Amino acid sequence: MRNIKLIIEYDGTAYAGWQVQPNGLTIQEVMEKALAKMLGEHATLHASGRTDAGVHARGMVACFKTERTMPLRAFREGLNSLLPSDIAVRDAAEVPLDFHARFNAQAKHYRYTMLLDDLRSPLVRHTAWRVKGKLDIEAMRAACRLFVGEHDFAAFRGANCAAKTTVRRIYSMELVQEGRLLHLDINGSGFLKNMVRIITGTLIEVGQGRLSADDVARLLKGGDRQNAGMTVPPQGLCLMQVFYPAQSGE
Repeated sequence: MRNIKLIIEYDGTAYAGWQVQPNGLTIQEVMEKALAKMLGEHATLHASGRTDAGVHARGMVACFKTERTMPLRAFREGLNSLLPSDIAVRDAAEVPLDFHARFNAQAKHYRYTMLLDDLRSPLVRHTAWRVKGKLDIEAMRAACRLFVGEHDFAAFRGANCAAKTTVRRIYSMELVQEGRLLHLDINGSGFLKNMVRIITGTLIEVGQGRLSADDVARLLKGGDRQNAGMTVPPQGLCLMQVFYPAQSGE
């Protein structure tokens, strides 16, 4: 038996998220159908986490077990020949049998991209969310620093979040401006449902002067969700990379 780890890149625009569900086409469903066609048998993909409808990934990690002896390159090339143009396997590696893409993950890097423009841009409509008007970027950067460390993120989770605890650790968080695009890069031990999108919405309100640094500090002490920013749309969010201990095969 072999345990194969895949690094997957996808444009989530046309999908109802990663995880298989009855009410829409998902990345996992498409991937598992391609796997079954290539292997001649069903294989279940265990991913590092879920992404919601419309969210993208450059570095989603998923693993599956198989007894097939084909070379690693064949897993990558074979799957890519069967997948649609908006999903691609970037890498395939063999990892220990006890490796699990979700449970062995140590940290994740997400990026949320905003288009700072009063006019819409057709070229980035699927990968960035447009924010009109001026933002105080330096105030937003100051607020970013408040998120670093271990905090109670109860005010930054979706209404249907089922996590048992709302405490998470953020290792780094910064804003990077690239012309009209503003990227929020956030690296943390784990994330609650919609957490990055609510943090982004909160930072935008800081940039608009609607929230202050003191407001953010209060929210990070287990504040009320209603006092945080909006849940920004999904298209600006991308899972960039998942990090694992060296001994687990990363």
